[in-house]
Amino acid sequence: MVIGALGAGQTLADGEITFVSQGSAYQDAQTVSILDPVAEALGITIRQESAPDAWPMIRTQGTTGQAVWDVVDTPPLNCVRGGNQGLIEELDFSQIPNAESMPEEYKTPYSVAYEFYSSVLAYNPEAFDGNPPQSWEDFWNVEEYPGNRALRNHPLGTLEAALMADGVAREDLYPLDVDRAFAKLEEIKPHITTWWTSGGQSAQLLYDGEVDMLMMWNGRVSAIINEGADADFTYNDGILQNTHLCIIEGAPNQETAVEFINAAIAPEYQANLPLHIDYGPGNPAAFDTGKIPDERARELPSFPENAERQVLMSYEWWASSAGEQAERRWLEFMQR
Repeated sequence: MVIGALGAGQTLADGEITFVSQGSAYQDAQTVSILDPVAEALGITIRQESAPDAWPMIRTQGTTGQAVWDVVDTPPLNCVRGGNQGLIEELDFSQIPNAESMPEEYKTPYSVAYEFYSSVLAYNPEAFDGNPPQSWEDFWNVEEYPGNRALRNHPLGTLEAALMADGVAREDLYPLDVDRAFAKLEEIKPHITTWWTSGGQSAQLLYDGEVDMLMMWNGRVSAIINEGADADFTYNDGILQNTHLCIIEGAPNQETAVEFINAAIAPEYQANLPLHIDYGPGNPAAFDTGKIPDERARELPSFPENAERQVLMSYEWWASSAGEQAERRWLEFMQR
């Protein structure tokens, strides 16, 4: 048992929680690296469920007051808008001492960062004769960088990329200038051969050579590189994204849920995750544990030097009325 990971003054829980994540290889990796070790250390049972899109169930359980889930691993947009609507519990960070080492921007009143991934510019090196695109400005430059392109059919990350392509500095992105972003997207729209809707589809597009460059999740690019694909990517102008842990309003095992969250973000356990999957730890103190080899650390999206080259997505902006309006406007943009 790792007492230090539990935090000063923490006692062992005695019970169970229902933990919900997004399934597939990601949930398998966190089970081995975080969930099983934490369950053993706390002496609890962690019952797992999978929900790639947790929001409908968060809304249903929070609204009806009949919560069956406890802790949800989900994009912080769901935690923040759920908290704003009274569907997610507000966290008492005095009970989560392991969050003290985390930057404030990695936390919201309702949630705390759990793992990081990035939306990056990926490309086929063979298509660019030693001069591949290295920024979203390059991606938009169809004359100097010809070739087939793909973007995600979703506004989160895509609007940020459009603004960076238009010269907006990363530190000046938020609040997003939505009109400017959509004007820039109109420029590139005729050159987009595919608007992808899943990580698997994006990987197949690059693996099969159907596109020469595209927005893609870093883990998906790394996976096809390991399979021998002609592929590479840059963290320059990446959009650093994450999932957070939050607790359903009226969760049946709230006390145990809080103890679980505190343990799950402990550096000792967070450092295990990158050893099993291409995601970065939510708690940057994990890089100081010595458990992540230096070469591996430098591949991860939340490694400090990589994070500095990216913009941290503001899910609080996306949860605002302006963000919700931007999501609705995206649907209109795609239908035209």
